[in-house]
Amino acid sequence: MAKTVISQKLPPDIDPTKAPLAYGDRALPRLNRELNDKELITRQRALMTLCDYLHDPEHIAEALRVGVAESLKKLLSDKDPTVRHKTTEVLYVIATHNKGRDAFLDYGIIVPLSKLFDDSVDLARKNAHMAMEMMSEIPYGAAGVVEAQLVPKLVGKLRDELNEIKELILDTLHFCLRVETMHALVAGAMEVFTELLGHNQAIIRAKAARDIMDLSVPLDGKNKACEVKALPPLVGLLKDGDTYVRSMAAGAIATITITTQGKYLALEAGAIPHLVELVEDKNSEVRLNSLKALTTLSEAPEGRKELLNHVDLIKKRMEDESEAVVKAATIAVRVITWKP
Repeated sequence: MAKTVISQKLPPDIDPTKAPLAYGDRALPRLNRELNDKELITRQRALMTLCDYLHDPEHIAEALRVGVAESLKKLLSDKDPTVRHKTTEVLYVIATHNKGRDAFLDYGIIVPLSKLFDDSVDLARKNAHMAMEMMSEIPYGAAGVVEAQLVPKLVGKLRDELNEIKELILDTLHFCLRVETMHALVAGAMEVFTELLGHNQAIIRAKAARDIMDLSVPLDGKNKACEVKALPPLVGLLKDGDTYVRSMAAGAIATITITTQGKYLALEAGAIPHLVELVEDKNSEVRLNSLKALTTLSEAPEGRKELLNHVDLIKKRMEDESEAVVKAATIAVRVITWKP
């Protein structure tokens, strides 16, 4: 199931005909009435038209003014699968607009939308997650998702959802973890993220490593990463063929190894040789995160001793084209060569 590609096609028995669009400022009020019509085909056609009409951002504010948000909220629980899938598609379009995201909170759409995470229709679930991810990209939207107690549910969905939906969930959690981490820790997110480090898709490995980095910002997260043995697979990803994976793995290691326990677990996993290699990576973000990780590891006597053999290589990065890398290299050299 996890490898299935979600089809965008409507079921063969569905009439794809759109509702005729009324002229001018009568268009949206009429569509809103049709969204609440008792006839299924009328609701379906109205949704088809609305999907196209709202791609023009200027129409979204007017749609919200005439009550479309409330109508869509009701349609999330419609018995017809096509209605549910097209409703989530419209809500995703609305969520791309600032006023649309405000409406999600004003009309209490987040919780009803989250119920479609369990929908039998793949496309309805995907659209629901797309809308939720878009909502979470702004701080107050992510706070709304957290306050709705949805983080544990999102973590649970990572275990058995389709891969393209897993990506969306990892992105939503990434933004939610900037707001609050305790719910995710209690829900076992660190364990799930660590499992996903071995995923066969590079994008999921990278986003899992990124979310481990987010979750490891507080001390409890760093300790949990050590407890669930996240460091060995993260060290393994430093050799990954994908640039984004290497960057996020190095970033996660840099965050976890701020603690003494994290330092020694990373040293035991053989992190230093791989991080030293990445100091000369073609990608500046990989170089930057690797230098940050080497700096924290050099704070341990054993790490400093090993890194003294590589100071000249790190010094070369003090002339890097990236200002951030130059700064990180300067700090790394200073810490490695420090003498009591």
